[in-house]
Amino acid sequence: ARAARCGVALRASQDELKKQVGYKAVDDYVKSGTVIGLGTGSTAAFAVDRVGEKLKSGELKDIIAIPTSIRTKEQAEALGIPLATLDTHSDLDVAIDGADEVDPKLNLVKGGGGALFREKIVEMCAKKFIVIVDESKICDGLGPGFPVPVEIVPFCYEHTMREIAKLPALAGCKPVLRLGDVANNTPDGDKPAVTDNGNYIVDLQFEAGNVIKDPVAAGEQLKNTVGVVDHGLFTGMTTACIVAGSDGIKGWIDARVAKRVSSAWEVGARGVVFSAQCRPQACIEADAPGGQTGPPIIAAAGRPTWAKNSG
Repeated sequence: ARAARCGVALRASQDELKKQVGYKAVDDYVKSGTVIGLGTGSTAAFAVDRVGEKLKSGELKDIIAIPTSIRTKEQAEALGIPLATLDTHSDLDVAIDGADEVDPKLNLVKGGGGALFREKIVEMCAKKFIVIVDESKICDGLGPGFPVPVEIVPFCYEHTMREIAKLPALAGCKPVLRLGDVANNTPDGDKPAVTDNGNYIVDLQFEAGNVIKDPVAAGEQLKNTVGVVDHGLFTGMTTACIVAGSDGIKGWIDARVAKRVSSAWEVGARGVVFSAQCRPQACIEADAPGGQTGPPIIAAAGRPTWAKNSG
């Protein structure tokens, strides 16, 4: 009984963290009269809730949203959020979504919920892509902490899985066909999980210590494999990442700063996370004052500071 109570408390705590970052992303990045991308998953669902809440209260008006899955579409419709598709609105102001893993360069693993293709096609159309996570999703390297999902066509899927296992940039991976509910990468059925697009999901498992050394190359090799629709490696897409910890919002990681980080890191260490007092918009868009170069490294109370450009 005690273990059950601890489990409930842990879930409640995790849900609260997800709610914090979901609400914060909408409050800071979504404005009236904009076109937004709505992500998929347990964290993104809180952002969708917040959009609906602010539309109902009148704080937001004239919003058009592009959902990244049937689940998100149904949630948004229930909240009265006006929806469209990329066919009519392919220029998005911002997209907000969660991630399963985030590395020091803000490369992501996404697709634990099975919506990776629709997430990627929508989020690539956004001027800003805001990632929302709790600190448990921060990692030194992609792969071992969360299997990399790959969407493949059902035709000759076993052949495609064997071809994926041969890719040099994914050496050592074990492709596992997702079974049961597509939104859950833990097997809970005996039939292949089917995506909203009618395809299968293969989860690439990596042993501890076997990180993907070059996520960009891994993504390119996957895309060049016949039978692969798309993959859960989101590289070079993130504008900023909002991170929640046990003591609240930890800060914002700017992609321009992340490009300068090359070693293992922790949230709040090595000056890569903005102070929670800083407005993220100011952090990301501020220009360096005269005579100073490089992106803002740390910003406190809305006042960015700069480091000398190290190239």
